[in-house]
Amino acid sequence: MSKQYPIIAITGSSGAGTSTVRVAMEHIFRRDGINAVTVEGDSFHRYDRFEMQQQVEQALRDGRHLSHFGPEGNLFDRLEALFMEYSEHGTGLRRYYLHDPEEARSRGREPGMFTPWTQLPSGTDLLFYEGLHGGIVTDKVNVARYVDLLIGVVPIVNLEWIQKIHRDTAERGYSPEAVTDNILRRMHDYTHHIVPQFSRTDINFQRVPTVDTSDPFAARDIPTLDESFVVIRFREPRKTQPDFTYLLHMIHDSFMSRRNTIVVPGGKMGFAMELILQPLIEQLIRREY
Repeated sequence: MSKQYPIIAITGSSGAGTSTVRVAMEHIFRRDGINAVTVEGDSFHRYDRFEMQQQVEQALRDGRHLSHFGPEGNLFDRLEALFMEYSEHGTGLRRYYLHDPEEARSRGREPGMFTPWTQLPSGTDLLFYEGLHGGIVTDKVNVARYVDLLIGVVPIVNLEWIQKIHRDTAERGYSPEAVTDNILRRMHDYTHHIVPQFSRTDINFQRVPTVDTSDPFAARDIPTLDESFVVIRFREPRKTQPDFTYLLHMIHDSFMSRRNTIVVPGGKMGFAMELILQPLIEQLIRREY
């Protein structure tokens, strides 16, 4: 951790809804005039899209686990090196993964490829990471130790799968069968490398739908925010110091389910995030958190 160059990380698996947190963060950064540098977790994948397809096929033939969730599919050492260098000096290397044709055209490359590694801009106030592995710890790396504020976004698993199936079929052109196979193939890495991070997060936002999601592979629609509750858990309230009385007053129909957990209507998720995270980010900038 570094009071001089703080790092905020949002961690959540593919389809978890980390984009909602990103929007809330952008609102906070804009209001407070914070110069944040953003790093996308996808940029630390080991292989581009075409190489990954070949490597997965080879891994299946060899009987190995290979996915974007696990160490074989990622450059955890480079992510750790970036966090260490930024926390000490406010510098480091990043690149971009180009998801779609529009993004690729703007950078003169093909979709599914990476841009070259470049230095982060100088003079930033904090580093904001959004991706799969902001709290990853293995026998070789410990990325989590450099993070000042670690936030998890983890809907219940059936909802997570529904969101991923709909996103990957609608936006990325995959068939439902291909997405389902991908989910099942990654289950080993999901349980060993994604799930453990949520025991390290300072704050967890878990969306729980109030409609039937018992068969995520047959769901026609993604449950809306208004058809959900969000369970917000503070791992160490003495560290984050949430003002539960204030939150209960500000967020209509919210309630406490445990001494460190508040439940809010799904439609208030973004609002709750801003209420909770803004004072913590301001403390980081003032070097008080």
